[in-house]
Amino acid sequence: MEVTNGSPEKRGCLRRLRCAVKNYDWGRVGCESTVSRLFSMNSGLSVEEGEHYAEFWMGTHDSGPTFVVDNDFLYGDDETLKSFIYRNPSVLGDKVVQKWGHDLPFLFKVLSVAKALSIQAHPNKELAGYLHKHQPHIYKDDNHKPEMALALTKFEALSGFISLKELKEVMQNVPEIEQVIGNGYKKLIIDINHDVGEERIKSVLRSVFTQIMSASDSVVSKALSAIRSRLHESSKEGKLTEKEKLVLKLEKQYPYDVGVIAAFLFNHVKLKPGQALYLGASEPHAYLSGECVECMATSDNVVRAGLTPKHRDIQVLCSMLTYNQGFPEILEGIPANPYTKKYLPPFEEFEIDHCALPSGRSTVFPAVPGPSIFVLTNGEGTMHGGPLSEGLSVKEGDVFFAGAGTEVHIETAMSKLNLYRAGINSRFFKKQ
Repeated sequence: MEVTNGSPEKRGCLRRLRCAVKNYDWGRVGCESTVSRLFSMNSGLSVEEGEHYAEFWMGTHDSGPTFVVDNDFLYGDDETLKSFIYRNPSVLGDKVVQKWGHDLPFLFKVLSVAKALSIQAHPNKELAGYLHKHQPHIYKDDNHKPEMALALTKFEALSGFISLKELKEVMQNVPEIEQVIGNGYKKLIIDINHDVGEERIKSVLRSVFTQIMSASDSVVSKALSAIRSRLHESSKEGKLTEKEKLVLKLEKQYPYDVGVIAAFLFNHVKLKPGQALYLGASEPHAYLSGECVECMATSDNVVRAGLTPKHRDIQVLCSMLTYNQGFPEILEGIPANPYTKKYLPPFEEFEIDHCALPSGRSTVFPAVPGPSIFVLTNGEGTMHGGPLSEGLSVKEGDVFFAGAGTEVHIETAMSKLNLYRAGINSRFFKKQ
């Protein structure tokens, strides 16, 4: 296929996109799911009421390709966004091409979570390359997958390991962990309760987590039966902690799953709408409930070990984690203008903007040296890909690609509008 830069007058226009949906069993059912609503509005297909709608994908990953609908290069309506970018690399911008080649370096999603996703982590680039080479049927690409979730609703997750103080409390107050670990338990307690240094504590935490995750099914089943009985008795007296309530909820969703025990070791994060959580390589996490927009490096690599019926790679997960402790940073967003907040994680591949535009107002997304994807989650209005372009009527479910150097104007009439933009992290360009 011939690669062209596209005519200058075409680089600045908006491209309407048709996007993919994922129907995983942890997704919300039918019209209860924001994902189903967006997908239906985007594709023109009806929502199937009994179906689970989990993820709405916007990007170039082969596992969920996006298609260019407004395509004036005569390749038809079924050209993928990946192919369009390959033929027209100028839409990425020179600096993006130099860094990441002829592909979009981020993947944008909307998630609707009804029950917990797997306890998981994402490999760094070195490990991703190794896993893809040796197990390509499971790890389908060789890229790392740092990510960020920005809450649309109340959103809950497990993220990172609890502090040393909390770990001491868990080891003292969850007797079933001793049943799982067995002979080495008392030695671990001694180390935890003494100042043995950060690296030694990490080693202890690694040992505790690995032994729990590696326990036999019979040991896990017995321990979870004991946990369930003990916590049900405590609930009658109104004495359950928030973490204990969560453990009972997870046990109902995933009976006799070792991930339920492991949940005691993780921070329970509760995001309000408009708050964001970011996750680096080799950090354990599990989304629990709620809806969010999510952005990540273009990858689908997930190493799982609990709360899932899918393939588990316990040895790889336990060996790859950082075992850092402490509560994760929560991003509140930085005001970019009266209607827009910017969320900047410590990753070069992406950032997210949220624009809440009242009725009868307008705003501008300034031209940037990289590509952007816009998704409208509710409301309607008009978008222009530059001051000289024709205005497009836009509504909920519409998704657009804007190439590098595109100034995007948005305005509303009688309706307010909510949209999210994913683009290259602006800090990346400042470093160049």
